[in-house]
Amino acid sequence: MRLFNAWEMGQDQTKQQIEKGLHLYQSNQTEKALRVWMRVLEKSADPAGRFRVLGCLITAHAEMGRYKDMLKFAVVQIDTARELEDPDFLTESYLNLARSNEKLCEFQKTISYCKTCLNMQGTTVSLQLNGQVSLSMGNAFLGLSIFQKALECFEKALRYAHNNDDKMLECRVCCSLGNFYAQLKDYEKALFFPCKAAELVNDYGKGWSLKYRAMSQYHMAVAYRKLGRLADAMDCCEESMKIALQHGDRPLQALCLLCFADIHRSRKDIQTAFPRYDSSLSIMTEIGNRLGLIQVLLGVTKCWMIQKELDKALESIEKAQELAEGLGNKLGLLKLHCLCERIYRTKGQQRELRDHVVKFHECVEEMELYCGMCGESIGEKNNQLQALPCSHFFHLKSLSCFALQDPIAVL
Repeated sequence: MRLFNAWEMGQDQTKQQIEKGLHLYQSNQTEKALRVWMRVLEKSADPAGRFRVLGCLITAHAEMGRYKDMLKFAVVQIDTARELEDPDFLTESYLNLARSNEKLCEFQKTISYCKTCLNMQGTTVSLQLNGQVSLSMGNAFLGLSIFQKALECFEKALRYAHNNDDKMLECRVCCSLGNFYAQLKDYEKALFFPCKAAELVNDYGKGWSLKYRAMSQYHMAVAYRKLGRLADAMDCCEESMKIALQHGDRPLQALCLLCFADIHRSRKDIQTAFPRYDSSLSIMTEIGNRLGLIQVLLGVTKCWMIQKELDKALESIEKAQELAEGLGNKLGLLKLHCLCERIYRTKGQQRELRDHVVKFHECVEEMELYCGMCGESIGEKNNQLQALPCSHFFHLKSLSCFALQDPIAVL
């Protein structure tokens, strides 16, 4: 009896210390919270308590951009889950492992761990995690520019969110869909989805972390910038950056700096854009966001092109191409070949020009970035797209014309 009481007291102390850490973390005393949780991890003999505190450490390190530490704790959490012999704990730990690899841009590993999660036979709790698993897998497919599979995963995650009335998950999926359509240059949908996320934050997010508001505002800023609404883009990005700075969210700070730089570049204010690209590049390098680094280098390349510094532009392209090839990011490679085509046309270097034209079209074919109705490429300019239930997407105008001619075929 005495041993049982001691074990029970240990569980209570572990729970109290975890809650103390959460209170500190929510009060923006992050380093103090981490110290509390690390003490729990070192001293607690309760596997369930250790599992929970590892989850707190994983989340905190993700938001700070310490992705390698996040991965380290995710691996320890899997060992703890195996010790507990509970399928729900194991599913959650594999999800955290998938997310860690997603943040480190190890997209093939992310997909593999997500599939492991989906193949596990757990209880209702595991089934509720499937929406988050589908979202992480969708983000990984998007990182690899496999757009149809990415859309399938996002739509699956959205169904899980609706079926479980999970507004937080719905908010996150809407932000990912905004990113999806921004990449494919359907800027109306790229704005619609983060606006929907912002509505969810306003309607249901009273007790949520401010990161959800910051995330939706950032994606709205990206869409507004693409639409040429630069004042609106700046307002949204400033609000997002303010929250990111308050909470020490380094990954979001890097994205906001990139967006600020892109806004200044759109205004042809290159001298203001360059320092922001440099700051974003520094944080992206520090946290290991290689996908973000490609976007920064694309922006820097365009700045050099505006200034007619074509050799410097090619130097930035070379760095970005190495990253894109390493990640398997086909859309990044396509954009780089497009920029090279413009540069070599200006320089009058016909052999290099032809080489990049061929590679550009190879990327379009590989990603299947063309409309099955009109045959024109998707993502070349701002165009409204329509996805069918099979997750194939077409130009809305072409699909509408075809539907008028043969309504049954579209169904």
